[in-house]
Amino acid sequence: MESIKIEIPSLSENIRIVESFIDNTKEKYQLNDDIYGNIMIAITESVNNAIQHGNKFDKDKNVTLTVHHNEEAVKFTVEDEGIGFDFNNLPDPTAPENIDQPHGRGIFLIKHLCDEVEFKNEGRILELSFYLN
Repeated sequence: MESIKIEIPSLSENIRIVESFIDNTKEKYQLNDDIYGNIMIAITESVNNAIQHGNKFDKDKNVTLTVHHNEEAVKFTVEDEGIGFDFNNLPDPTAPENIDQPHGRGIFLIKHLCDEVEFKNEGRILELSFYLN
């Protein structure tokens, strides 16, 4: 399985580097537009979460983004240097008391856009898989 990795300091403006990385991935592996759209949203959301919640915008902490590719799937790994979080007890963004909240939909959205989502290392590592067929 081939993999490509980048590391970015935890600054919001570095999302454009992530977008370029995803564009390059689309071209390299000739991903179709449907999967590309899902990847773009899910990965930028994951990296934003890593920058904001994981690394608390600390530019001395990095977010590592890796893509693995084989015939069946493309899998992205997003890793931060934060303290982790309790991914099993997140508030439900569809609950009436949360519907108007400006935040709290990221993980919910990510889970719906990916074919598989796995949390590792106490939530510091997120593995997002997209099936190619």
